Amino acid sequence: MNGTGQQLYLRAKARIPGGTQLLSKRPEMLLPDQWPAYYSKARGAEVWDLDGRRYLDMSYNALGSCILGAADPDVDQAVKRAVEAGSMSTLNCPEEVELAELLCDLHPWAEKVRYARCGGEAMAVAVRIARACTGRDQVAFCGYHGWHDWYLSANLGEQDALDGHLLPGLAPAGVPRSLANTAHAFAYNRVDQLEAVVAGHGDQLAAIVMEPLRSQAPEPGFLEQVRQIATHTKAVLIFDEITAGWRLNTGGAHLCYGVVPDVAVFAKGISNGYPMAAVIGIGSVMDAAQDSFISSTYWTERIGPAAALATIRKHKRCNVPQHLLAVGERIQEGWQLAAERTGLSIDVGGLAPLAHFSFNCGNSQAVSTLFTQEMLKRGFLAAGAFYATYAHSDSHVEDYLAAVEETFAIVVRAVEQHAVEEMLNGPVAHSGFRRLT
Repeated sequence: MNGTGQQLYLRAKARIPGGTQLLSKRPEMLLPDQWPAYYSKARGAEVWDLDGRRYLDMSYNALGSCILGAADPDVDQAVKRAVEAGSMSTLNCPEEVELAELLCDLHPWAEKVRYARCGGEAMAVAVRIARACTGRDQVAFCGYHGWHDWYLSANLGEQDALDGHLLPGLAPAGVPRSLANTAHAFAYNRVDQLEAVVAGHGDQLAAIVMEPLRSQAPEPGFLEQVRQIATHTKAVLIFDEITAGWRLNTGGAHLCYGVVPDVAVFAKGISNGYPMAAVIGIGSVMDAAQDSFISSTYWTERIGPAAALATIRKHKRCNVPQHLLAVGERIQEGWQLAAERTGLSIDVGGLAPLAHFSFNCGNSQAVSTLFTQEMLKRGFLAAGAFYATYAHSDSHVEDYLAAVEETFAIVVRAVEQHAVEEMLNGPVAHSGFRRLT
């Protein structure tokens, strides 16, 4: 075992089922027995572990939630003012009205807004509103949309129905079996698969749920066809913008394509690490929220809206998307160049601000684990993905890419000598959802 963080993680697994609150933050998903696991401080693109070691975060950067970088001073100042003024009261905070107006200004098609505090619950709210609006039960979806029953029910019929939608192996244990056959998956850019769902459930389709894009751009006409199908079936078209939103522009990524949903959902980057989520939509759909009980005390606190207002305003003022795109493109090009120089075979993909790569050699999961291990030794939190932030500088990118090339060379030698797993100082990282023993 290495470091105070791993020692604390052993204690956590004895008290916290699954070890962490977020699957993607489990050390087993990155570097078992070696990942620092916990942080003492985070600023910009830098993270310090419990032993005071400093790392440059060139991985997921708070799973994409810190779009400006950790502890952004402008956002933190707005939050401090909210705390000092009282973060919670019997009365409502005025910031929630101001934020609703700002979100609708950025998305002129939208008329009304409801709030939550995290992406998964906001998606559950959106689906509830769609079902209340239409009086129907069935949902067609594409991509990953959280942990709630409406989504995981897709795996009640086929245990691997969700495997192609970001996270494999998601078990539906605890999801009522009565929800079987209420959620139906279709693949991105496969309108024929959506049409097959419609053929079987069109008259009972409450919603079509999807990300407008994630790791690839939509093929010409795809989003337009989905919009037409939603209109024809009278289903609510819900765009999940939790990951893609705020990466390409100030607002939803769908604005880049001119296709208007009925509802869009935001979280993560909307508030730079402070809990906040928003469901925006056309009035005729959003008003159905009044017909269903959708209510929570902490959806009325002040910190989330204050953080979101500060984040969005800085995002627009500083043209943050331009920086995210530039940094992401440099990283993708750097990965490819480092691979060519070292003779390593990799695949590079994803949107530039949400870039990723994979290895095409040996046991790819073991190779990926070795990469993370060797990058950690060099002071980098690194994996097969990089989520750009406004805090990433040219020097960060240069230092990281130099370490990547050095590590790629180590990987090549290990693969050639069939010694990848021998070089690991712990187990191979997990590749999907797995129960911890």
